[in-house]
Amino acid sequence: MNSKSIKFIILTFALPLAVAGCVVAPAPIRVVAPPNVVAPPGVVYVGPAYALPGPGYVWVHHPRFGWGWHHPHAGWHRGW
Repeated sequence: MNSKSIKFIILTFALPLAVAGCVVAPAPIRVVAPPNVVAPPGVVYVGPAYALPGPGYVWVHHPRFGWGWHHPHAGWHRGW
């Protein structure tokens, strides 16, 4: 065997073993409603999937559309 094929064999087996230690499992997601958000009876709380769209918006539940950002003057964010 020449040195090129020995390097190839070493890289083929060593590289996956070296990289395997870099994989990190994500932390389990635990969604808990903040103290100022009240879920109606029978409704599961779903946390925001994106950041607050602007000042004055609050995270509330709509009976038909579910959870979303609502502003008293601008209405629902993203078309609700």
